[in-house]
Amino acid sequence: MVPDDRGGGGLMRADLLSDAVDGLDEALAAVDGFDAALVGGLLRPQPGQAGGLAGLADAVAGTPLASRVAEAADKTAAGAGDEGHFVALAAARTALLGSVHDALTARVEEATGRPAAADGAGGPVAGEEHAANLCAAARSWLCDLARAGWQGMDHELVGGAAPVVSAMLPDPALRRLATLLDGFAAELAASCPGASLERVPVRRWADLWSRAMLLTLPGAGSAPAVGEVTGRLLPLGVDVQEHATAVQAQVHAVFEPADGGASRLVRASVSAPKPDTVVGAGLWQLLRPHMSLLSAVSEGRSMELDAMPVTAEGDLIWDDGRARAGEPADAFVTARVALPAAAASAVSPLDRHPARIAVPVLLEGCGVEEKEEGDGGVVFEVAGCRIGVDTDRVPAAGPLTAEAVASSGACLGLLRWDAGRFLLQPLAVERTVRKKAVAVHAGAWAGGTTDKAGVRAEKAATDAVKVLRERAGKLLRK
Repeated sequence: MVPDDRGGGGLMRADLLSDAVDGLDEALAAVDGFDAALVGGLLRPQPGQAGGLAGLADAVAGTPLASRVAEAADKTAAGAGDEGHFVALAAARTALLGSVHDALTARVEEATGRPAAADGAGGPVAGEEHAANLCAAARSWLCDLARAGWQGMDHELVGGAAPVVSAMLPDPALRRLATLLDGFAAELAASCPGASLERVPVRRWADLWSRAMLLTLPGAGSAPAVGEVTGRLLPLGVDVQEHATAVQAQVHAVFEPADGGASRLVRASVSAPKPDTVVGAGLWQLLRPHMSLLSAVSEGRSMELDAMPVTAEGDLIWDDGRARAGEPADAFVTARVALPAAAASAVSPLDRHPARIAVPVLLEGCGVEEKEEGDGGVVFEVAGCRIGVDTDRVPAAGPLTAEAVASSGACLGLLRWDAGRFLLQPLAVERTVRKKAVAVHAGAWAGGTTDKAGVRAEKAATDAVKVLRERAGKLLRK
């Protein structure tokens, strides 16, 4: 494939992905400076930490945040920062990472030649504010955490989140913030006391802290605006995200409106709680009952949607009653024919973060370089440019393997940005087997399978799921 080939779904200008982005390093350096200040705590910042606060203020000079953040940086550096100051600092950090997200997204659009996303994602739905006192309590805990810093936290401080989370969980409107606080506190508790930490996940904890701070503000956690769409959904692949107690499958797809309007990229997600004993192909047994789209993905079919709810950010709020199976639709055909013209949806301000970038792309005619440390085991060579492949993200709940990726002639995946560079997360590959092109999909077992390896994996998980359901039923009957 040559760089100016615009006939398919592959990357048109892969060289742009390795070129420097103006201002990117400076923005990230300002974020890193503030994050370093959080490590030692904001109660009595040391000179080096004060420099990080000043750097954050300098980075947003000339923006509407300038005066508030400058005051917040000065007061905090003097050890007199209050809740309002910490909120301003969290907002400045979020805005900087949002600018990084936008710059990287623009670079991807330039490289792929796709239509640009809409200018705005629309505002949240206006509604009643929920439990301002609980949000204030959460904000107070987060401020205490920031004053102590990651090195100064202990079990007593971290445990202060528990009553707030317990009070929030019964209210659906507060569940997003409650879940974030709960997971954040659990991570911190597992690392207490902070003074003994050998390694601190500086960027991650600062991400969680700043996001939680802003979600405590009035209106920040409101539901996004929702519309309805009718037309054909063409699945591209499934991204599986698994944790010890939860699993999520997110289907990336191209949506073609029935009225002939412009096609767009959308996502449909389904999540389920899980015990840590259910792994691999057993995950699908937890997810299948909640979304018929998984069967369509497994069978290689499109779906016809009728007034399916969708957010302005392109997330389908899945309802099986508004979808029916359609005609066969090969994901690679979709990627070659429909994907190049599909526009991305806008991203809301709080979700503009480089870690959120996940753009479906198709690479064809790639060379495969030898494995190198830090490249996820596989490196594609595209028109003289190297793109690392993150095979660690390939789920164990499917037939796709790193070996299949390394021997592929075409790869459909999600372009992500991690550790300062673009990486490709494979969703499916095409290989030549006995002179025939054979597709291997990460989500091939989503709706069930006759594949021998898949059947064995499902059988091994079935007994565990059955026993757990029986035990849950007995507990509910008591």
